[in-house]
Amino acid sequence: MAADGSERHTAQVVGAEGEMDGPALERFAAAAGLVQRGLSYAVVSIFGPQGSGKSTLLNHLFGTSFTEMDALKGRNQTTKGIWVAEAVGIEPFTLVMDLEGTDGRERGEDDTAFEKQSALFALAVSDIVMINLWCHDIGREHAANRPLLKTIFEVLMRLFSPRKTTLLLVIRDKTKTPVEYLAQALKEDIHKIWDSVPKPEVFKKAALSEFFNVEVTALSSYEENEELFKEQVGKLRHKFIHSIDPGGLAADRRGVIPASGFCISAMHIWKVIRENKDLNLPAHKIMVATVRCEDIADEKLRCFMLDEGWLELEAAVTSGPVRSFGMKLSDIIDFYLLE
Repeated sequence: MAADGSERHTAQVVGAEGEMDGPALERFAAAAGLVQRGLSYAVVSIFGPQGSGKSTLLNHLFGTSFTEMDALKGRNQTTKGIWVAEAVGIEPFTLVMDLEGTDGRERGEDDTAFEKQSALFALAVSDIVMINLWCHDIGREHAANRPLLKTIFEVLMRLFSPRKTTLLLVIRDKTKTPVEYLAQALKEDIHKIWDSVPKPEVFKKAALSEFFNVEVTALSSYEENEELFKEQVGKLRHKFIHSIDPGGLAADRRGVIPASGFCISAMHIWKVIRENKDLNLPAHKIMVATVRCEDIADEKLRCFMLDEGWLELEAAVTSGPVRSFGMKLSDIIDFYLLE
């Protein structure tokens, strides 16, 4: 029971092995009263590194009862699979999804398949997706789950009609750096990810803002300053009240499924995600390395295009055949390939 006397409804709808429990989702929806809500409901999900306090944040923010990590027993996995709950005391009806943490040692090197599946599912069904990240990770390769988001964006474009979703980047354990500087860095990173993603022809020139609203908020450390954390979460909670009304956090959402059809839609989306071969990803370290290699290749290509020897050859061929062209060009290319 919640503090206001209302009953909390919570259920695990995707197990640790990745199988969706359709009956559990339908029982949850019926017990919580979701099916009678028409279009007056919102879906909020959260993903981020294991042990980053996702469940703790959701419980303070929405009055839910997700299992939290006990720091005194070590930084072990607490959330397995995907859990759903009803937010307490918030209108419209808000369904909250707690996703298994990313990059967990329990799944080992084979962690990215489920990571990607669950994150893609969250983006496909949610009006608001909260991305939990450590403040000290901003500016690093893993910040804002960059490798994961890059592949998620690409697959989302091909598998499902993009909906208007709010990405709420939640900076945890904020330091003294002003929030506006952190927000600017994160938004620039998200835009770079979007620009680098191969898109279907119909979305070739689409801007990020056509499909996503990007918001940033910052929270102090729960363990070091619990009272300030709770105060900040209380202010954040107000953003989720009347979230689908004009000016609300999810006001721009599109293609909303009536609440009576949400369970069927969610089960179908999970089935498509699980069966799609494009989601069979290599391990997280390999995915990060791939992104970095692409960056290096782009950098060397830019250097090649500005190489004096190449520019001289490019200018010379406009006047006719160039003696030893192949040998000269090969030397230049080999130099940059070796780098």
